[in-house]
Amino acid sequence: MTLEQAIATQPQWVQIWVNVLFLGAFVLPLALLIWKPSRLAGMVTVAASVLAAAGVYWIYGQLGYVRLLGLPHIVFWTPLVFWLWHQQARPDMPAWPRRIILAVCAVVAVSLVFDYADTVRYLLGERQPF
Repeated sequence: MTLEQAIATQPQWVQIWVNVLFLGAFVLPLALLIWKPSRLAGMVTVAASVLAAAGVYWIYGQLGYVRLLGLPHIVFWTPLVFWLWHQQARPDMPAWPRRIILAVCAVVAVSLVFDYADTVRYLLGERQPF
């Protein structure tokens, strides 16, 4: 079973959230490439998301659909959120890129809440596949 097939077995709200997460972490940051002051933020965000996704796929291949799948998000997105927060506060950052960065931060931060909880639960012994 592929990761996409495993996600399709989850409740509808999980499937919707995965789509929101994809839009917020992969698609929306591409809009930051429009403005020169936010281009680096867009590139760094997309790169961090690609690396996190690669980590998720790797863990899925090794362990299956387990709670530890959030670990790559923690590794790559935790520092990203702090860095993006500082980027949006720059005085030269235009209003729309600032709003986009804040939206990306909100989506990623919600994901991180789930990821930290799931990773802790995995480390505390909940290792069975979903």
